[in-house]
Amino acid sequence: MLTFFDRDPAGSRREFLRVGGSVAIGAAGLTLGQLATLQAHAAVETLPGLLTGKSVIFLFLHGGPSQFETFDPKMDRPEGIRSATGELSTSLPGVTFGSSFPKLAERAHRLNIIRSFVPGDANHNLKPLVGRDTFETNLGCVYARVAGANHPESGLPTNVVLFPRAVDDSTRPGTSSFGRFDATGPLSSADAPFDPAEAAPGTGEFSMAIPRERLNDRRRLLDKLDGLVRGLEQAPAIEGVDRMREQAYRLIDGGLAEAFHLDGEDPRVVERYDTAPLVRAESIRTVWNNHKNYLDNAKSLGKLLLLARRLCERGAGFVTVTTNFVWDMHADVNNATMVEGMSYMGPPLDHALSAFVDDLYARGLDEKILLVACGEMGRTPRINAKGGRDHWGSLGPLLLVGGGLPGGQVIGQSSRDGAEPQTEAITGQHLSSTVLHTLFDVGQLRLVPDLPREFAQTMASWPPIPGL
Repeated sequence: MLTFFDRDPAGSRREFLRVGGSVAIGAAGLTLGQLATLQAHAAVETLPGLLTGKSVIFLFLHGGPSQFETFDPKMDRPEGIRSATGELSTSLPGVTFGSSFPKLAERAHRLNIIRSFVPGDANHNLKPLVGRDTFETNLGCVYARVAGANHPESGLPTNVVLFPRAVDDSTRPGTSSFGRFDATGPLSSADAPFDPAEAAPGTGEFSMAIPRERLNDRRRLLDKLDGLVRGLEQAPAIEGVDRMREQAYRLIDGGLAEAFHLDGEDPRVVERYDTAPLVRAESIRTVWNNHKNYLDNAKSLGKLLLLARRLCERGAGFVTVTTNFVWDMHADVNNATMVEGMSYMGPPLDHALSAFVDDLYARGLDEKILLVACGEMGRTPRINAKGGRDHWGSLGPLLLVGGGLPGGQVIGQSSRDGAEPQTEAITGQHLSSTVLHTLFDVGQLRLVPDLPREFAQTMASWPPIPGL
């Protein structure tokens, strides 16, 4: 990554600009991983059609949402199995959702619901976003490796992860207790997602952390570094370094600041997305250790999806969104019961996703941006003695919208007790392949130089979700 530093009044060094993560310049030159990244990025120019021009937003519902209380209520089953929150009709005849989602129910004809999705295990981790089926790599890192860590025109990072602090600095930091959202697996750290919360977007550090009159000094500093990069024999690497240098200039001039702030949005749009008013702090019982996460989710979820949309419009190819660990509804010391927990979690998700869907279609982005929403697992077919549901890896909810998909599809069926698929199981491999097919002409991935075979061959050979 190309990093600039300045000194604060106390004299300590601080980073004020990091250009993506695709190149690092220093006395030792470029690492092998960064060279591979630049070489893979150069392939984009020699493989027309490799990139589809589409983006993916992966909304990770951390903790494991219940399939019953979301999109497969099973109200014909006995109490203890069926949705504890009831059901409501949707815009699709004969299809019902859990009663926490009236707005999404009205938009069901825009959505694609998978009722036979098998997460694979009942462990708290980051699958299917990061796991065995992604070779322990955030799927966005594959995009960054192929497309480059920065958009060639805007300079915007192409792979971004958004935690609540990206839009609200009063929230808790992103969690890594169950896995790293920035995991790169066999790829380079240069391909890792960019986390704007680390750069404190509310402080103005994205704009100008140095006086503008010193910009020319920074240019001269970069010119001095040219002697290092000219020693590289690989032409694609040199070309990539030149591109990073020009992107740095554009970012310093303010493009990055504008993209990561919501101030430029119409206040009415921000208000339509805002989920903070839906769940107030005083309404959340503090008997649950997770009560702060419930509040952070409400305070940030809608604005996170708005920010993700803004980034995709400006050149990001993959944006991970998560509000930390909030869907683990055991009814234990940490987490609420299903009924109470859904009163905290349902309204923000219903509101935020509905605002996103409306915005997507109003802006004509429904062909360009695919949103995926799921967690790492589902919930047990039977409610436990305390009113919660426990871990379940054999079935879980999965929603997709946009990305050129037709919408209004309910794919697969679950067994009568909601425990397992009754039709063909949809797996993490199907989902990973669907993401790849959204972003790339998958047939060309094998031609990308130095793209590990895990992605270029193995993952590229998996079928996408059948029926989509």
